[in-house]
Amino acid sequence: MFDMMGMQIFNIILFLGIGIFGTAFWIWMLIDCITKETDRSNERLIWIIVIVFTHLLGAILYFILRKNKRNR
Repeated sequence: MFDMMGMQIFNIILFLGIGIFGTAFWIWMLIDCITKETDRSNERLIWIIVIVFTHLLGAILYFILRKNKRNR
């Protein structure tokens, strides 16, 4: 009985942590896009729409495709 309760608590803490981290990362990428992205042919607007509507997936795509390329 206590083993199942421990697993439930572990799962709650794990998913809560992933959710908080994912939301913080999403906000960070959204702010980065708004403040640092150059506005070439509405590229900033497109990235903002992608990040807002696809949440974590869009933030990860922005991080991989744009942020690292911009830092080089």
